[in-house]
Amino acid sequence: MRTQYCGKIRATHLNKIVTLCGWVHKIRNFGQFIFIDMRDLTGLVQIIFESQKNIIFKKALQLRSEFCVQITGIVRERDEKNKNFKILTGEIEILAIKLNILNIAKSLPLDYMNNNHDDSRLKYRYLDLRRFSILENLKIRNQITYLIRKFMTKKNFLDIETPILTKSTPEGARDYLVPSRNYHGKFYALPQSPQLFKQLLMIAGIDRYYQIVKCFRDEDLRSDRQPEFTQVDIEVSFMNSHKIRNLTEKLIKNIWSKIINFNLNKFPKLSFRESMKRYGSDKPDLRNPIEIIDVSNIFKNRKFILFFNINLKKNSRIALLCISGGCDLSRKKIDEYVEYVKKYDAQKLFYIKIKKNDIGLKGIDSSIKKILDEDVLKKILDKTNAKNGDILFIIADEEYIVNKSLGMLRLKLGIDLNITEKNTWKPLWIVDFPMFYKNDQGNFSSIHHPFTAIKKMDLKKLKNSPESAISDSYDLVINGYEIGGGSVRIHDVKMQKIVFDILGIKKSIQYEKFGFLIEALKYGAPPHAGIALGLDRIVMLLTNSTNIRDVIAFPKTTSAACLMTDSPSILNPVTLKELGIKIFKKKI
Repeated sequence: MRTQYCGKIRATHLNKIVTLCGWVHKIRNFGQFIFIDMRDLTGLVQIIFESQKNIIFKKALQLRSEFCVQITGIVRERDEKNKNFKILTGEIEILAIKLNILNIAKSLPLDYMNNNHDDSRLKYRYLDLRRFSILENLKIRNQITYLIRKFMTKKNFLDIETPILTKSTPEGARDYLVPSRNYHGKFYALPQSPQLFKQLLMIAGIDRYYQIVKCFRDEDLRSDRQPEFTQVDIEVSFMNSHKIRNLTEKLIKNIWSKIINFNLNKFPKLSFRESMKRYGSDKPDLRNPIEIIDVSNIFKNRKFILFFNINLKKNSRIALLCISGGCDLSRKKIDEYVEYVKKYDAQKLFYIKIKKNDIGLKGIDSSIKKILDEDVLKKILDKTNAKNGDILFIIADEEYIVNKSLGMLRLKLGIDLNITEKNTWKPLWIVDFPMFYKNDQGNFSSIHHPFTAIKKMDLKKLKNSPESAISDSYDLVINGYEIGGGSVRIHDVKMQKIVFDILGIKKSIQYEKFGFLIEALKYGAPPHAGIALGLDRIVMLLTNSTNIRDVIAFPKTTSAACLMTDSPSILNPVTLKELGIKIFKKKI
């Protein structure tokens, strides 16, 4: 039906007859001439209809935006004054000699020229996808997946699919369940990840596996999370954590270089504990140079403990941020930051403005000036290297509150004061995570998952001191986004059973949920490790998108609904009866 794509016509096609198919993007009627911008997935081209060609001109008068058309015409050069160098086809236009209206379109519920409400964009997603910005994101996504497959194939990885209908196993989030018609009362689960299957592939001797795979998690959503997401899943045998991180770095560097022509440097490595201490987060944005500075030792006297209302029975911390040039912040702005940190449970935010650091207390303005003395102030200035014109923001509370509050305030100040560097990329590895989290009831849960190997710890020590266990795991962070995570896996069945025991999983449940893995580990399981990279987040970063929905063709809302297909939907009673399901009204 066509000989060329709209966005591919160039001056090299001058005087040639071409046939195009696409949509009417814009119409301009000048009486003697009608100009339309015609669009397909490759771009725009200008078509001109002349009134002297009476039959086709009359037909062109019927055209409206988004009509689907086929046009045959002669490529000719635009007048010099009419050339548009903002688009690739801007030097030429096509004189129409034949018009075929393939389909008409009623007025669109979306306006491509303005911002539309998110609900409208999702309800009419097939129309929203016509926007060049979204289309370009999907093209870049396609380029990225091509590069991944090419890279992994060269590294001798096998692309192997794993089941979508599988067994429900505890992996951190709630499973999406699928009832079985053949096995009455039983359910499949959609995989949160191919974790167990890729380990089984290593036991099978596959050695190098990867897959670009759909995963499903029934959890609360946000701007960088969807209920169904795509990850680049990788698993290798006989490779330690250092080597798989090195492999992943090469893959990420290759993607960044080919997609945006940016050469990433060697990825630094930071321990989880150090990251929390310095940035208040396990996914720090290193484009922002501000670090959290601990001043607990400076404020250890009883008067400070009483003033800050520190509970000595709890794990507390006093820390601050030193903001260069922040002395100009108004009291109103400071009060905004006071309210901001309350969202993260910090009840108070104190400040010290450094006006003249060489005259002691007389040279500062502070909300805690009454409890400071010259010696304490000097220690603070020495510890922070604060200069004239700087401001210090201080929080004293339980450690996790201080870390979270100052970590989030650090990010906000970085944006508000233009401290965070733009147009650059700062990747890093976070390593040495605790293996377990212990709640107030004394119960343990996995920080990553229960199949993660433990660093330099024998079985006896693990049994006696699980809270001190450090996992052989790693997260890849770029510009404050966790784009991947993985670990060396447990390949010893005794170690795996002990980890299950520590997590409080009863023996019967261990065999019910993970019996196939426990059995498989007994047959010469090799040491193996893996990582899963979030493809959606990678594309979001490389397209400079602010929401993950803009890089997914048919995304869900933050309440996990599809407005276009109106799913999830109600099933008819006959189908439910076949599946043995009865719906109970939810109590309010």
